[in-house]
Amino acid sequence: MLSKGLIKLVNSLKHKKYRQQHGLFVAEGHKMIGDLIKIGSPIKTIISAQNINMNGAFEFVQCKSGELDKISSLKTSQDMIALVKIPEYQYKEEAILDKLSLALDSVQDPGNMGTIIRIANWFGINNILCSFDCVDIYNPKVVQASMGALMKVKVHYLDLCKTIEQLAKNTGYEIYGTFMETDSIYELELLPRGLIVMGSEGHGISTKIEKLITKKIAIPSFAAEFGGAESLNVAVATGIIVSEFARQKQELRN
Repeated sequence: MLSKGLIKLVNSLKHKKYRQQHGLFVAEGHKMIGDLIKIGSPIKTIISAQNINMNGAFEFVQCKSGELDKISSLKTSQDMIALVKIPEYQYKEEAILDKLSLALDSVQDPGNMGTIIRIANWFGINNILCSFDCVDIYNPKVVQASMGALMKVKVHYLDLCKTIEQLAKNTGYEIYGTFMETDSIYELELLPRGLIVMGSEGHGISTKIEKLITKKIAIPSFAAEFGGAESLNVAVATGIIVSEFARQKQELRN
């Protein structure tokens, strides 16, 4: 049976303030939690109505059937919930040199953020730089959308404008920026290293960040003459752009 204290703790973690206070976030579902255990994520507690067959140095709390509904962030609760320790790491400029990384300028939608983290992991991107006003990656909706990739990619919240400015100045790093009308990504030679900046869902890349972009890129619409969509979802656009970078990198190897 769940104690009142544990119910209160789990429900408090739906809010950023308390996630930061306790250094914990919530993951839900057997598959996601199993994946987190496989990669050695620091799980503190697992709560389930069923006995579990998972190895790990965590506390196991068995609850009654239906009790997970009291603490789940989902419309339909999963079979188990885990409290996971938020990892601590620092941004280091040298860690992204000679690599491709992402920068997110005011991305607000949890689903988009989680999907972008999955995309980064899929294409071997290890670091994402986020402006302070981006959605918190430990928001329950981001955690679910990331499908376990959250613990495989380092996401840094920082002064994005200052960081990009220093990065370009210190390293000569190419700063790619995505815009609606500029050179097509399919007509440009893309380097296997650099920073790809993706803008917010409603306003794109901010003016102050735009001034730091060294190479503007665009995804052309092949259906424009037939009345295609005005724009792409930021997560979809990220997937297309990163895929083209990966394709050109593979061609260089061949």
